[in-house]
Amino acid sequence: MRIAYYRVSTGDQSVAAKKQALGGPFDREYEDVGVSGGVMASDRPGFAKLLDQVRAGDTVYVYAVDRLGRDALDVQHTVRRLLDAGVTLNIHGLGAIGRGVGELILAVLAQVADMERGRIRERTEAGRAAARTSLQATGKTHRGKESLGRPRSSDAAEVVQWRSANEASIKATAKHFSLSEATVKRYCASAKKT
Repeated sequence: MRIAYYRVSTGDQSVAAKKQALGGPFDREYEDVGVSGGVMASDRPGFAKLLDQVRAGDTVYVYAVDRLGRDALDVQHTVRRLLDAGVTLNIHGLGAIGRGVGELILAVLAQVADMERGRIRERTEAGRAAARTSLQATGKTHRGKESLGRPRSSDAAEVVQWRSANEASIKATAKHFSLSEATVKRYCASAKKT
């Protein structure tokens, strides 16, 4: 049986793009949308269902090595589990992975993917640190923004004051300022603390 697995965690990724890249048709398809790559493979709902239903002789198709686990150890564990169950693993661009040399190549690729995730984390934190330092020194981040994160669309104090003066609900306040209800709640909670 031909089985496909897709995991996309961010808005700039799509299951449709992964389906097109993997080809098809497939007898079964499993997906985890919005599930972080930091979650162990067996803890992802779609992948857990795949593990329960896959049988010896099946072939599981995935787009990339990192779809098979949280880190190099999880990828290796997942691959061994599938291979021990008599399942063939087919990774886009690599082809079928089998015992021996296939496992070795996959282990190396998983380690490389794990190292790259670590580098991305380091670069992200370095960027945040530079932004914080520049913000403290100049009032703007190193990229010219006035704060870290998204810019505020409305002044929090103004939103809280308007809500109080008009005895408005969270929903009405959110609508009035074109904000989400969660943002209005956060502004109100911050005002109560001060």
